[in-house]
Amino acid sequence: MSENHAIVFGASGVNGWAVVNALLQGYPSEDSFASVTALTHRPLSLQDTLWSKSPKLDLVSGIDLLADANQETLEDELKRKVANADKITHVYYFAYIMDADPKAEVHKNTELVKRSVLAIQNVSSHLKFVVLGTGAKSYGSHLLEQFPFRDQVPLKESLPRMPEPFASQIFYYHQVDQLSWISQGKSWSFCELMPNLVVGFVPHNNYYCMAQILATYLALYAKINGKGSEVVFPGTQRSWECLSQDSSQDIIAKTAIYASLHPQETAGQRYNVTDSARPASWSERWPVICEYFGLRGTGPRDGVAGPVPNEYLVEHYNEWRELEKEEGLKTGRVGNNKSYGDFARIMMTLCDLDRQLDMSKTHAMMGSAKVETDGRGAWWTAFDRFRRAKIIP
Repeated sequence: MSENHAIVFGASGVNGWAVVNALLQGYPSEDSFASVTALTHRPLSLQDTLWSKSPKLDLVSGIDLLADANQETLEDELKRKVANADKITHVYYFAYIMDADPKAEVHKNTELVKRSVLAIQNVSSHLKFVVLGTGAKSYGSHLLEQFPFRDQVPLKESLPRMPEPFASQIFYYHQVDQLSWISQGKSWSFCELMPNLVVGFVPHNNYYCMAQILATYLALYAKINGKGSEVVFPGTQRSWECLSQDSSQDIIAKTAIYASLHPQETAGQRYNVTDSARPASWSERWPVICEYFGLRGTGPRDGVAGPVPNEYLVEHYNEWRELEKEEGLKTGRVGNNKSYGDFARIMMTLCDLDRQLDMSKTHAMMGSAKVETDGRGAWWTAFDRFRRAKIIP
């Protein structure tokens, strides 16, 4: 049995949850890791996680990485709360703090990764590798008409950073710079993973969980309008046709774990992570997504989009509460302050340009371990998990 001990920061988020899940399921092999620490800020019960029970797992909640305390205090807290903290070998970093102010978001998330990795480095002399989860926002597609690489798709990891004034507002860049500085002359190294639109399950509400937004919307739509009803895509014709890729949480997790176990190749590298090298459009995805709920997904008609998911849920909130009672669902997934309801509208309306990622480098790195999936594999798996968790009927 390997002596590897993984710690996952942000374990209740979409990506962190999947890394813990994959490790507990024995990826890439049952003896790859002896122990797994799942670190969350908010309280989380094992029952809500859907993770399998395993003697390898240590679920630790309540550590505030940005509390008004010095670095030593954080390290002492990790020693007290994390079993065998001095044996940690691999860090999977997927923690995130949202802030509408770009400067504040940069400061918080840069400080967060710095304090976290310094703490593990100082607590454990066995640290080997850190995986930093960032995102395709590094390429600037969120800038829409000002997207600097719109003529260079598919987007490759070799592209430079965006120019100012945009670069300083991307906290991913600052995080990478911090890890580059911290790791200089150390025995451990790191790599960066850049997924596109992440598709997956979360046990807590999450600002950017697209699958939960669409799952609750379409489950309610089917209840109100009946199975077999038509659901018009809630976006423009351009967004219906433009090309991109999804990034399922399971493929992100497997890529993260595989990369961390091959530091001789992955140290200091950045990798795109998507479900397939082949891009697709919403015209391909939307019917598949709607089919799960017994609905017929169609494109916009004469320039008219379908209901905006978040707005529909707000307008029919009473019906959603009735559905919760009828089906015995967990409450709090609609009408909470921890979900960014406008995210679906942004991704399905404003992001109307080709933004696919080149997967050549990642697939070459993984070799025969390469994994790909399609819309059913990504979206239906996430919906199945929300169903098992009693979040949708």
